[in-house]
Formats: sequence, C-alpha cells, structure tokens
Amino acid sequence: MPPVSDYLLIDISNSMTKIAPSGVMEIEAEPLLIPTGEITTETLLGLPWKSPQAGFSVVLSSVVPDKDKVIEETFGSRRILKVSPSIELGILIDYPTPETIGADRLANAAATVSYYGAPAVVVDFGTAVTFDIISEAGAYVGGVIAPGLSAMTEYMFDHTALLPRIDLEEPASVIGKSTEEAMQSGAVLGYRGLVKDILGAIADELGCETPPVIATGGYATLIANGIPAINLVHENLTLEGLRIIAGLNSPG
Repeated sequence: MPPVSDYLLIDISNSMTKIAPSGVMEIEAEPLLIPTGEITTETLLGLPWKSPQAGFSVVLSSVVPDKDKVIEETFGSRRILKVSPSIELGILIDYPTPETIGADRLANAAATVSYYGAPAVVVDFGTAVTFDIISEAGAYVGGVIAPGLSAMTEYMFDHTALLPRIDLEEPASVIGKSTEEAMQSGAVLGYRGLVKDILGAIADELGCETPPVIATGGYATLIANGIPAINLVHENLTLEGLRIIAGLNSPG
C-alpha cells in the first residue's frame, strides 16, 4: 500500500502542474510534472500516493480556476486548503488588492521569507515570468509580470512562416550560424537582458542595491546562469511554500 503523507501539494500553473506528497517538515518525493491540460480526476486518482482521510490533506495553489473544480470533485472541498490572502501565510501583505495576487506568488513569498528572510525578490520563470518583492518588514509589496521565455519563442513559431520551433538551451555563441542558433541566442541572451533590466529597475525604485534574488520555475537554471544578481535557484520553492502554509493552518 502507498505510504500515507500529511499533505498532497498541488501547484497548478497555466502550462504545467506540480504534485508532490509532503510531511510536515519536508517534501517526501520528487514532484510529478504533468501538463495542466491533462489534470483530470482519473489522473489524480492514479497518483502513487495516499493521503490521510481526516482533516484537510490537499494544499492547492492554482491560477487555472477550471482545474480547481477538478480538484474539488476528486478530493472533496473539505479536504482542500486553497492558498489565498484570507489564510495564514507567514508574511504581511502591503498591497491594495490582495485578492488579485496569484496563489503561486503568495506561496513563493511565504517560502522565501521562511527560508531566506527579507527583503528579497522572487523571480518565477513560468508561462509568464513574475518578479515579486518582499520588503524588509517581510511584506509582499508588489511585483512585475512579463511574458515567459517559452511564450515568446512559441509566438515567433506560431506567427511567422519560416522560423522554426527551437529547444531552449545555452547558445554556443552570440552570433548564430543557423536560424536555430540565432533564435537561441536571441531568446536566451535577450531574456537575460530583460531580467537584468527589470531587477535593476526594481533596485532603483527601492533606492537600494538589489535585495537577495531567489529564482524558481522551469527556465530558472538556464537564465540565472548568466545573471550574477540572482543569488540562488530553488526549483521547488512554490511547493515548499505550500508545505509551510499548510503547517501554519493545521487544525488545532
């Protein structure tokens, strides 16, 4: 019989969904990465983990409301803790419309403050790239949203007659010797420029040096490799945030 875990952590983004079993103190297995379009009751019931029946056990961060319904139909709403500004997050929120902050961004902020303290900037490389700023007081104060790396390259493929779809990897040189190499150089090096400029603008607006920068998301390692201002990459930052938030909201 599969082991019983304290929580089932589910992070639903626009493109991919991460799922992992977790104890109170640590994530217990390598997360599964499933295309969000493939998240169904059948997929969820086929997971190789078993969660407890009593109390809530599913901890959910989602930016795809239609998939929230699938989670509720599968597990029952009383077994689900949804991340939102209305629950305990372990951080302050200094933002005019807290209800509009993505649940994944709140989870990232919660994990960052817990692990690395404040102030800090979180850069999440997903379908969109998000920059979230945490003040010295440990408050979420706002951020920046830009198109994601894969969204930009897919747009070129979809809207041009001759440009191919490319694999996103470190270019061999700045000057490409083929269309594919030229596109890789433009995508990766150009995207690093975008990230560097936004981090610099954040620092200018804060009136200080760039705070510690934590990167996460699918292309975090690739892009962070050429940006000294990014201090470290934490691949499972969002899931760790879900685990931390679950502990802060445990019954009793």
